[in-house]
Amino acid sequence: MNSSEDLHHPQTPAVPRLHMVCGKIASGKSTLAGTLSQFPATVLISEDFWLAGLFGAEMVSVADYVRYSGRLRNVMAPHVVRILEQGLSVVLDFPANTPETRQWMRDIFTRAGAAHELHFLDVANDRCKERLRARNRAEMHEFSASDAQFDQITAHFVPPQPDEGFNVVRY
Repeated sequence: MNSSEDLHHPQTPAVPRLHMVCGKIASGKSTLAGTLSQFPATVLISEDFWLAGLFGAEMVSVADYVRYSGRLRNVMAPHVVRILEQGLSVVLDFPANTPETRQWMRDIFTRAGAAHELHFLDVANDRCKERLRARNRAEMHEFSASDAQFDQITAHFVPPQPDEGFNVVRY
């Protein structure tokens, strides 16, 4: 049985699993995370929700995001470990977009002894920018980003590499 089959069969004993999402801004990470969180015994933890609630007014630049996201990761890691140890799966809607953030996530599922899947949304920049502009117009997301911010952030994007050893599900 492969790692995704036991998610789809309720009669199979639940294996706590950390679901991670990787993709550029507006690639569909949060939409996929919401879908994954519909499985039984699965909790969604969204970086954007927490950052907006805790630091929204203070986040005006990419540097602010980097600072506050790091603070949030520091307090979330032991919390996510504990949830996984209790037998629940977690969809971590934090961008797994660099080797460093993926290592942070690896430490979580390793400490918890949980299974994992890294969901990689491989979407072209032009398509992401179209989605981003539509999302900004709709004003239904916690944060908006300009094309320039998209380019600035995407310059740091590193797709998962085979030598990182993740169970990658590619979209």
